[in-house]
This record gives sequence, C-alpha cells and structure tokens, in this order.
Amino acid sequence: MEDRITVVVITHERRAQVLETLRAMTALPDAAPIVLVDNASTDGTADAVEEGFPSVRVIRSSRNLGAVARNVAVREVTTPYVAFCDDDTRWQPGSLRRAADRLDRYPGLAVTTGRCLVAPELTEDPITPELRHSPIPGPDWLPGPALLGVMAGLSAVRVRAFHQVGGFSERMWLGGEEELFALDLAAGGWWMCWDREMVIHHAPSKVRDSRRRRQLGIRNTLWTLWLRRPLRSAVRRMAVVLRSAPFDRATVAAVAEAARGIPWVLRERRVVPAEVERGLLLLEESQRNSAARRYVG
Repeated sequence: MEDRITVVVITHERRAQVLETLRAMTALPDAAPIVLVDNASTDGTADAVEEGFPSVRVIRSSRNLGAVARNVAVREVTTPYVAFCDDDTRWQPGSLRRAADRLDRYPGLAVTTGRCLVAPELTEDPITPELRHSPIPGPDWLPGPALLGVMAGLSAVRVRAFHQVGGFSERMWLGGEEELFALDLAAGGWWMCWDREMVIHHAPSKVRDSRRRRQLGIRNTLWTLWLRRPLRSAVRRMAVVLRSAPFDRATVAAVAEAARGIPWVLRERRVVPAEVERGLLLLEESQRNSAARRYVG
C-alpha cells in the first residue's frame, strides 16, 4: 500500500482521540503511510504522536489552518491517491485497499466516498440515504452512485485531480468546505461515487464549538452558492438554507460574514457547466428533506 495511497489526518486540540485513531489506523491489515498535520494544538498532540507513532510523518502548523491543512499534507505525499481521515474517524479493514483498487481501475474517477457508521451503535450516518440513492446520472463504467458532493473524512481522492482544482479553498477554512471542492472536480470533468463496501467508523468528538461550526457551515454554503450556481438557483437555495437554520445571533453572524465576502466572491465567481447544474437541480429535493442538512448547534 505504501506505493499507492497515503492517509492524511488533520487534528486540533484532540490529543487523546487522535492517538486512538492512529492506533486503529496503524494496526489495519491494509495500513498505509500516514501524514498528520497538527493545527497548532497546545495540548501536546504533535509530541505525543511523534513519540507513540514514529512511522507517522508529523507536520506542525504554526496556526490553525482548518481543512486547508489537508492541502499542506497532500503537497508532501508521493502516492497517486490519498485517503482523508479525520481525528475522529477510522477506516475499517480492507477499505483503504478497496479505495486504491477502485481508483486504479477507473482513471476518470477522482473520489470514492465510503459508508459512514456512527459510534457507538454503528448506525448509518444520516447523510447515507442521499449518497445511496443519488439521482445524478453517471457513465456506465462508474462503480457506484454518482455524486456531486463528498465528505472528506470518508473519501479517497486522486492526487492529480486534487491538485487540478487547487485542493480545499483557503477562504472556506472549515465547515462544508467539500462542497466547492466537489463542484470544481465535476466542472473539470471528474467523477465521484459512493461505495457501500468502503466503511469508515465515526466517533464524533465532543471537543468542538458547535455554534461556530454552524456559523461556518452556513457562511461556506452561501459562498459556494454565490460562487458556482446560476443566480436563480443561488437565490432559491439560499432561501432554503436560511429557513432551515435557527434565527439567532449565530445565523445572523454567518450571513453578515458571508456578505463581507461578496467583493471577492464576485471576482472569483465561475458558474458550473450546464450539465453540472442539471445534476444539482436533481439533488435539491433530497437535500431539502435530508435529516443531515439541518443547521443545529
């Protein structure tokens, strides 16, 4: 596996949890090299990882880069594929090998996203029905339901495609950053799919600022709409997003923060091709009814 896929982990102030994740990931029968970016943790995370897992390459960031830390790690890998692993997710035995096999076999495939089981009961993540029953039409060769959105911590990515779209946006930082990434892959002619046999367990960390994460999620969703959707679609979806969010200070702050970004949004706006927009329109009903797309916290 060392010549095919590299696991990329990002973490911030979650020493105990990331050590548990690394114990699981290094013990896999199909274990792969691991690059970990520590986002300026002050709890001794980087030292603990270097001491406990000398095979893991640790990159110490002097500031919290959020999801952009993945870009830093991907620049350092030499394998053709990367598997993103959050500090609270664990790929299950055989899933890394399956991801590499899929990406080997299908050169037009940029991302394969796995099935998420949420600990402790290992129930399917609420996003699963959207992925399993995706209405996006795809080519006959595609080995699973076609997607126009991915979840980074459940996904293996072709490095060439990642670099082609510039990785994750520095503007987004964290929270729904995958939406823009996926749309840019689709606009570039790449395909993404879901694979139910590629399984990742998720034990959601309690070390998080849920309100700030909601604020970032709303802000980034609005920016993605304004950056890539035609005007009519952007306005319609914006109304749906805001209706689904609590009317409180966090939501108001998210909208205000998004509005402050309008000048750069207008400079960088690039509407997706018509075939990608048609796919996004097909997704709107399932997204509107999805239990996973509620802005809470």
